[in-house]
Amino acid sequence: MSLTPEDADPSEQRAVARSAAANAQLSRVTFNRLELNRILNLYGRMVADGEWRDYAIDFLKDRAVFSVYRRASEVPIYRIEKDPRLARKQGMYSVISATGLILRRGQELDRVLLVIDRKLAVV
Repeated sequence: MSLTPEDADPSEQRAVARSAAANAQLSRVTFNRLELNRILNLYGRMVADGEWRDYAIDFLKDRAVFSVYRRASEVPIYRIEKDPRLARKQGMYSVISATGLILRRGQELDRVLLVIDRKLAVV
């Protein structure tokens, strides 16, 4: 005698679906707290300067993307990406312009963000 899906216990089905969702969450690439803090500090300064207005964060299976917008209805002017597959090659962090040009890529987030971060220089 075999069980059909209608005969199976509904709580078991929910448990299987919940564990599948948990496994999907574990396989996503995310920014850690320090990385996100550094990016949001830069974002806050640029918003205070009136250059940036909106952002979006995407946690994908293979990379995490922080997109920066001048206006909410436009394409992002910059994308800050974290791709762990490139960690040993070119570096896992990159800043990409609206045209798709990679402005800078490297191992350290702070050094990569210098391409966007316009600090005052002491003369």
